[in-house]
Amino acid sequence: MSDQPDGVGAFSQATGRSLEDGAGAHQRRYRAYQFELISRHCGASVLEVGAGLGEFASQFAGLRRHVVTDVDPAAVAQMAERFADRPEVEAQQFDLEGKLPDTGPPVATVVAINVLEHIEQDSEALRSLAQLVEPGGRIVLWVPGYMQLYGDFDRRVGHVRRYTPDTLRSAIVGAGLIPEDIRPVNFLGGIAWWLAVRRGGVGAPRPALLRIYDAVVVPVTRTVERWITPPFGQSILGVARVPAST
Repeated sequence: MSDQPDGVGAFSQATGRSLEDGAGAHQRRYRAYQFELISRHCGASVLEVGAGLGEFASQFAGLRRHVVTDVDPAAVAQMAERFADRPEVEAQQFDLEGKLPDTGPPVATVVAINVLEHIEQDSEALRSLAQLVEPGGRIVLWVPGYMQLYGDFDRRVGHVRRYTPDTLRSAIVGAGLIPEDIRPVNFLGGIAWWLAVRRGGVGAPRPALLRIYDAVVVPVTRTVERWITPPFGQSILGVARVPAST
């Protein structure tokens, strides 16, 4: 058993990155692509689970309240410093598999990017998140797609599974939530991931590959997927509505 406090090192374990390596800087276009797909489902108050260093969260503007969380206290400290000049932003430590902390009033939207795949009891985790959302609000999920893409990187960072639209829908329904939009995203990224991870044996993010992917693949993907929903993708986008009070 580790002598470290709960959550220490969790960011690196879950992402394959250190807190200092700055790999997120190589994914500016990818973050914007994610934001375009996710933010349209978000209300005026957002709680982000597994926000890491706040790279995705930094794209929001004009929210009434924004709670950024991570299980790793070092990541939380970095986010608190990063958003110190943003009065609407609160940084908190949050362990979805532990006792949920008091995060204040329910929010309109919970966002969880690359979180659910780490949790064995995914429906139970979604049921817990639903307690933090206003009746009629949403949980927006971004999870890795398709077990055909599962490789050494997934094992190393603790992915229990990769999802299909059907398996994510099953987890959402199992939590008593209402599926609204569940679909594959990042078709070209899925092909690139298969070539790099499944065929090429890449076991960790490589800055050079990330730069090429962000500069070349992401803009094409973003344009094409504005017009069509691909049959397959590197990730699955899932939007679940919390039932309204009766």
